[in-house]
Amino acid sequence: MNIPSLQRRVGLVLGALALAAALGPAYADGERAGMRVPLLPAYKQECGSCHLAYPPGLLPAASWQRLMGELPHHFGTDASLDAPALREIDGWLQAHAGRTRDAAAPPQDRITRAPWFVREHREVSTATWSRPSIRSASQCAACHTRAEQ
Repeated sequence: MNIPSLQRRVGLVLGALALAAALGPAYADGERAGMRVPLLPAYKQECGSCHLAYPPGLLPAASWQRLMGELPHHFGTDASLDAPALREIDGWLQAHAGRTRDAAAPPQDRITRAPWFVREHREVSTATWSRPSIRSASQCAACHTRAEQ
């Protein structure tokens, strides 16, 4: 291979890498906003006391707003918060909510019914979901051992 040909190939590879680097963070931030944000201590304490403190990027802002507005009836449980905690957690969730191209809220604002979740877990059988060690699709930590992080 001659030097100009090698230089051209190296240039193409470096250009592709530069483009990927430029687009990568924008894609990651835009598609998975709130996935890597450190959890708000109040959110982790209040919400994480009953279930996994889900990363805020898993749902769009409208879903979090509805969920926070319905805490007295949170999936069959009274998860009411005092006004200051409600404002703090709601503001944090809104700031870090998912912002995807298909930002439509999943049915009943359930993470497990979001199109991306269904797509990612399509190979998991009904028998697997019903195992006593898993119980339901919402028990992320049963399979994803680092879900808390």
